[in-house]
Amino acid sequence: MSRDGVLRVTDLVKRFGGFFALGGLSFHVSPGEILGLVGPNGSGKTTAINVISGLYAPDGGSVTFDDAAIGGTVSHKLVHLGINRTFQVPKPFLSLTVRQNVEVARAYGGRRAGATVTDDLLAEYRLAEYADRPAADLNSVQQKLLDLVRALATRPRLLLLDELAAGLNPTELDWISSKIKALAQRGTAIIVVEHLMGFIAQVTDRVIVMNAGKEIFEGTLAVAVQVPQVIEVFLGGEHAA
Repeated sequence: MSRDGVLRVTDLVKRFGGFFALGGLSFHVSPGEILGLVGPNGSGKTTAINVISGLYAPDGGSVTFDDAAIGGTVSHKLVHLGINRTFQVPKPFLSLTVRQNVEVARAYGGRRAGATVTDDLLAEYRLAEYADRPAADLNSVQQKLLDLVRALATRPRLLLLDELAAGLNPTELDWISSKIKALAQRGTAIIVVEHLMGFIAQVTDRVIVMNAGKEIFEGTLAVAVQVPQVIEVFLGGEHAA
């Protein structure tokens, strides 16, 4: 019997016309675990979390959460089940204040408005001084943090992070790594899609290495980098990191 909050992806397929972005992907993540999805550009990492988060409907296979099938469930319903995400390129409501952005997320997620919770999150993620300023005033890193705070305001049990670390300096990377690990320690299941291998090594318990829409390795990153097939995939991709 599955533990509460386990996500299972089994033989997942996603097609765009004749192109198979996902060609039978399988993995799981449990409460309190941080799983990394890594691989070269075009390997299907973001497509996978787009399907899990309800942006795309699967064309085959299954996605289950709490032993219930969620494949094809729309995003706002998944938020109410406890699944939320960040995006590679955040899209806050630019004309709303930072605080209002978070309050909208809380309302969207079915959480009653609470100024204390919102202000605590903004303080924890270094946005308190911008709370009453338009989101348009934030720089790209601050908008990523706002995107994360908006997701956290809905109290997710499964959090999907799509290239959250991109653009952060080394000090910021260490800081956000500690925040992500603290979330996992409190029981949140987390999937991290990232190209920065140092960051992946710092935060993840396991990685799934993907290529052409399928998993080719599951285990720790330290072991992955010694596997010939993994090395070949990265050397053949646009990025190894």
